[in-house]
Amino acid sequence: MLDALHVYDDREPKPAALNMAVDEALLADSAAPILRFYSWREPSLSFGYFGLYAEVADQSKEREIVRRWTGGGIVPHGDDLTYSVIIPVSHPLFAQSSPEIYTALHDAIRRALAANGVEATLANSAAAKVSENCFANAVRADVMSAGRKIAGAAHRRSRTGLLHQGSIQHRDLSDRFRSDLAQILCERCETKSLTPELMERSERIAGAKYGTTTWLMRR
Repeated sequence: MLDALHVYDDREPKPAALNMAVDEALLADSAAPILRFYSWREPSLSFGYFGLYAEVADQSKEREIVRRWTGGGIVPHGDDLTYSVIIPVSHPLFAQSSPEIYTALHDAIRRALAANGVEATLANSAAAKVSENCFANAVRADVMSAGRKIAGAAHRRSRTGLLHQGSIQHRDLSDRFRSDLAQILCERCETKSLTPELMERSERIAGAKYGTTTWLMRR
């Protein structure tokens, strides 16, 4: 699917605002496609750029809340496997439509799940929307298993590339799943670490944007 892939297996749990900022910092400097896995310092909740803070405010005592730069619904974090994929604007995949990219990435997840003994399919069409909770509503090409949605995502394009942020709501996925997904996306993976320079830039972004009440309550 990809001719090169930089993989960041980010095992250090981070605050919600910093997780969003790291994705943005990686997007700004990406020279090759990126796959990043990450985790959360405490139980968290992210909601889409166009979402209303009033719809999540009542959970602020139980979860750290952050507004994503990408769209989509409300996603709980802590027990899930959260990941992001970044496609630079110079990469041929960027020229494909958003539905095509969404389907391709979710099919890679389906294949990696199958390799780890989890039967899954892609939704053929969107289900009726019943909630702002992302996992209550399947859209076309979401990953389904045992009759429920277990993987959803949202992405957004910028002048530097495409950011796809996703969550896999399946407990106890092994480390093998991460490596299998990376290999399905690209046979030539290069393991990377977050540099001090990138983390410093991410901290600045978090402090100026994702960690502010202005950003959180903008709608």
